[in-house]
Amino acid sequence: MRTLTKWFGALVLGLSVTLAGCDWLEQPINSPYPVGAEAQNTLFTAFTQRSPRYLDPARSYSSDETPYTYNIYEPLYSYHYLKRPYELIAKTATAVVEPVLLSETGEVLPDTVDPRLVHESVYTIQIQPGILYQPHPAFAKEADGRFVYYPITPQQLRGRHAIVDFPQTGWRELTADDYVYGFRRLASPRVASPIYSTLAQHVIGFEQYGEMLAEKDRELREAAAAQNREPAWLDLREMGFEGIEAIDDYTLRIRVKGSYPQFRYWLAMTFTAPIAWEVDRFYSQPGMAANDLSLNTWPVGTGPFMMVESLQNRRHVLARNPNFRGEPYPCEGEPGDRERGLLQDCGKMTPFVDRIVFNIEKESIPLQGKFMQGYYDLPQPNRGDVGVSMLVAAGDSSEKAALFSERGIQLPTTVEATIFYFGFNWLDPVVGQGDTPEQQVRNRKLRQAISIAFNWEEFIAIFQQSQGQPAFGPVPPGILGYQEPPEGINRVVYDVVDGQARRKSLEYARELLTKAGYPNGRDAETGAPLVLYFDSAAGANASSPVLDWMRRQFSQLNIQLDIRATDYNRFQEKMSRGVAQMFMWGWIADYPDAENFLFLLYGNQVKAERGGENAANYVNPQYDALFEKMRDLPDGPEKAAIIDQMIAIVQHDAPWMFGFFPRSAGAYQQWVHNAKPSQMVRNGLQYLRVDPQLRTEKIAQWNQPIWWPLPLLLLILGLLIWPAWRMLKRQQQRTALAPKRTESQEQP
Repeated sequence: MRTLTKWFGALVLGLSVTLAGCDWLEQPINSPYPVGAEAQNTLFTAFTQRSPRYLDPARSYSSDETPYTYNIYEPLYSYHYLKRPYELIAKTATAVVEPVLLSETGEVLPDTVDPRLVHESVYTIQIQPGILYQPHPAFAKEADGRFVYYPITPQQLRGRHAIVDFPQTGWRELTADDYVYGFRRLASPRVASPIYSTLAQHVIGFEQYGEMLAEKDRELREAAAAQNREPAWLDLREMGFEGIEAIDDYTLRIRVKGSYPQFRYWLAMTFTAPIAWEVDRFYSQPGMAANDLSLNTWPVGTGPFMMVESLQNRRHVLARNPNFRGEPYPCEGEPGDRERGLLQDCGKMTPFVDRIVFNIEKESIPLQGKFMQGYYDLPQPNRGDVGVSMLVAAGDSSEKAALFSERGIQLPTTVEATIFYFGFNWLDPVVGQGDTPEQQVRNRKLRQAISIAFNWEEFIAIFQQSQGQPAFGPVPPGILGYQEPPEGINRVVYDVVDGQARRKSLEYARELLTKAGYPNGRDAETGAPLVLYFDSAAGANASSPVLDWMRRQFSQLNIQLDIRATDYNRFQEKMSRGVAQMFMWGWIADYPDAENFLFLLYGNQVKAERGGENAANYVNPQYDALFEKMRDLPDGPEKAAIIDQMIAIVQHDAPWMFGFFPRSAGAYQQWVHNAKPSQMVRNGLQYLRVDPQLRTEKIAQWNQPIWWPLPLLLLILGLLIWPAWRMLKRQQQRTALAPKRTESQEQP
């Protein structure tokens, strides 16, 4: 009895101590990080679905990759964090330079010269001395100057799947040659950069250089195949071209064909970031790719942060680059920034945080819940739809509005240079250009009829919660070439009533459909119903509220819409082959210039044949000629007039339904400072500052420790033990009351 009582008491005491020390009693079990992490100078955020695919700057072209690439790599230029309209500033360069304009004979021309007389634009850019790369094993050297990890044997590489598995690191100074090497990699067939074909049209000798590299690569592969081994590293230092040269360690010269003012914006993109040849050679060694060691997973740069943890589809961690020189926080902005507290850190060195932790959150509801608990400082960087959805929720629910206000959630809004559009494949015989003049007219009227029936105003109200603006053309607000109503209204789709746009009637759309050869949605010759095909990248499900709504839009014209649902990778593959009849896509501007939207319909950018960004494969010689003229002009009335002509052409041809320009808003906790969302300024994490003490206090306040399971568990434990204890007690009582035997009675 005493033994059981002692055991029960010890069990209860031990259980109480154990429960009291459990982390899950101190904070909810859905916390994405260990207890106490909130007190550190760390920025916590998330990513969804899967890890970024490409962190190699030559290949990265997706918005979910920019929070990493633009905080690790450093192009020559950047954008001012606060100023609007956007202003280019020097990053690693000493200044933003204007090119020297040369005639065909080499004569220097004035800036006011007719762009058609400019044969070449020469950029001579000085780089700041003393900029250092992050510590990395590619730079590690022995005392005698030999590289520690080159060449590396299969035995030495075994078990190494992360950069932290290489204990020795080194670094060196950034030079102009690294920018030259980065440009050369864009032309390498082993990199397959999506931007090479575009830049090859502008940089002198770049296209020919790509052909030289392709030939060299073939030779190396043939030699390797003959010896049954992997191809040797393609050393880009051995072959150069005149368009990109390093004059000395700190002077870079870039020669551009003709007058192309937009080229300066390319120098603010990570496509043109520097790459150290040592890093390229390090990752090119046999076995590296098999161990998931490459620039796509472990980038190397001179920026404020460096990758220190990379668990694919789980977590990525950026830490402060110990070699980063520091950059002062800006002291100027646009009107209202001072009142919003965005200039309080004027002149202080950035970055402000020591680490940035990205955790995966596959579902939006858990992500939003953890954000409201305080476990994420911002839900997702470079995602303007998250804040918009919260603004919509606050407008629909006074309870949510009160909760957001009570918790000090910041929801700053901004106008982004972004468009979502519905495209018709110009190669398709039904909705495309058409082979004969008669067919071209019929197909155009079909596209126009669909454009009228497809009610984008309703789409925005239902699926964007009214957080968007119908697009009359491809150029968004805030960029030269956009015209406010009534001047900018698309007269093909809308009537102008009292200066406002009113969508043309369905009756008029049906008249156009009849003229297109499909009266009442049937072929005039065969009587067969008109069936059109839409390729959806939303997964395998061909039924969703959006897709069902789209079917209803087409059914207004008695057109049957067949949905071909697939995943995004398959969708991209179909787009690259030009076999999708109709599709919906979007474009986030690379730089704030109309050219960056109008080139999406430029003939030389067709996706099917050239791998460009003209996903509709639209070709119109008149539009292309105007584009080439506009592209070479500086901002001004002449450029604006040409843009007006180009927009009128595509409004008439209707290769797109122009869709809408979405509103954008960020979502930040009250302890996050300097929050100014922008999809153009992609290195914004560098400027964010957090208050860990306030975060700790608020998390504790919003998430009280869960103690109620302790008495409940003790009660359940008592109820489980009580019957056994009573049974044992009765047995001991019966034993005590039984007659005792004498020693003689016990003998046989």
